[in-house]
Amino acid sequence: MGGGFQIIDIVLFAVLALFLIFKLGSVLGRRGGDEGQQTDPFGISKREPASGDSVVTMPERRGPTAEELASMDPLEAGIAQIKAADPSFREKDFIKGARMAFEAILEAFAKGDSRTLKSLLDNTVYENFAGAIQARSKAGHQLETTIVGIDESEIVKAEMDASLARVTVKFVTEQVNALKDAAGEIVEGDPANVVKVTDVWTFCRNMKKADPNWLLVATGSEG
Repeated sequence: MGGGFQIIDIVLFAVLALFLIFKLGSVLGRRGGDEGQQTDPFGISKREPASGDSVVTMPERRGPTAEELASMDPLEAGIAQIKAADPSFREKDFIKGARMAFEAILEAFAKGDSRTLKSLLDNTVYENFAGAIQARSKAGHQLETTIVGIDESEIVKAEMDASLARVTVKFVTEQVNALKDAAGEIVEGDPANVVKVTDVWTFCRNMKKADPNWLLVATGSEG
């Protein structure tokens, strides 16, 4: 008798366990009305497919028409063309990056940091900067540059030339510059004098290349 009851108990527990598993599975297997429409917060599905995967050809971006460009001023037209090539381009963000590059380049030039300059300048401008650094070093001179403040920074020209985007920025800054010889004597400039300097720099980027970085391709000054 006792053995018979034990067998019945085992069977009942087994049936109960199967029933609970079935119910649990039915609950976990349900999807809410919005579950299938969740967004991809990390953009994984939008990333470029790995090698060997099928690639979906995106529709070509439509740039401004000739009539639309004709109705714009040259700066506005240039920016519109750059945005057509790269919709993520934003003037505010570009200016912010250009200011950072401006300070980094002047600091690297003063310190003779060729490695940093090479990453921020195109080959022609780099050779000019590197030549000046070499001449300064050969003369035993040391340049001290301090940017007291950037008063103005604005885009004054923008254009597309085939796949090349060029943006020219005018910087109005307050600087302290002093060139010293090996003995620490002032050769040029004044470490106690703050001067206002206006620089006009042009940055370039090839929109057909994956590298998103802009390089300094030309320098000039006003006044």
